Amino acid sequence: MRTIDIRTTQNVTISYDLASVRDRVIAFILDLLIKGIFLGLMSFVFFLFLDSAIDYDSESRRLWMWLFGVANIFVVMFPFLIMEIKMNGQTLGKKIMKIKVVKLDGKQPVFYDYLLRWVFRLMDVYGTIGAAGTILIASTDYAQRIGDMVANTAVVKVSSRLPITLQDVLRIDNRSSYVPVYAAVKSFPEDDIVLIKQSLDRFTKYNNEAHRKVLLDICEKMKEQLGLDAIPADKVRFLRTIIKDYIVLTR
Repeated sequence: MRTIDIRTTQNVTISYDLASVRDRVIAFILDLLIKGIFLGLMSFVFFLFLDSAIDYDSESRRLWMWLFGVANIFVVMFPFLIMEIKMNGQTLGKKIMKIKVVKLDGKQPVFYDYLLRWVFRLMDVYGTIGAAGTILIASTDYAQRIGDMVANTAVVKVSSRLPITLQDVLRIDNRSSYVPVYAAVKSFPEDDIVLIKQSLDRFTKYNNEAHRKVLLDICEKMKEQLGLDAIPADKVRFLRTIIKDYIVLTR
């Protein structure tokens, strides 16, 4: 499994597993199937409606057919772009396969990034029946097709990114009776917990000013998300408790 290290805007490096050709191809096929099912249902409902509208004259029917054609073009052309924008770098197929689009510079992808990937999909996916995209994903260092290279993005796996080991679980004394301190962490994105754990690991290994500042920034963010009045004095214990609570509440 190929991996990639991405330094976040908080100056923390997070390791991701790159999505394989297989993951991306299956996600793409799933998206096509979902799009086909939606188009079929949309056509069925539309023609059912049109057939029942017997009072409409031929001019009205032509107008409705034109509107239906425009809707079809929209559904065929833009769903991948819209889904990636609205679903934080994922389409339905990517979500099923647990992969997503990320920026190599650690920033959050924006509309322009998704648009570039969408535009160049015409070249490296549709234009070559997927051959160019497949070859590039399999051969480039960051598994990038042309759209990814231009947008400075990569597609990574988002499943099992929180490295919970048996030792992590055993450290929690009597899980059945353990009462989480911060119950709200159950709804936290796994990305936040990954960031906390990796930051703690790096702070433990490299206890320097840069990592202390990162830890303080994360504590400040956690304080705001948990609605606390102040950051607990023992910041390392505070963050470890958050991780422990997350394990108990979600595993």
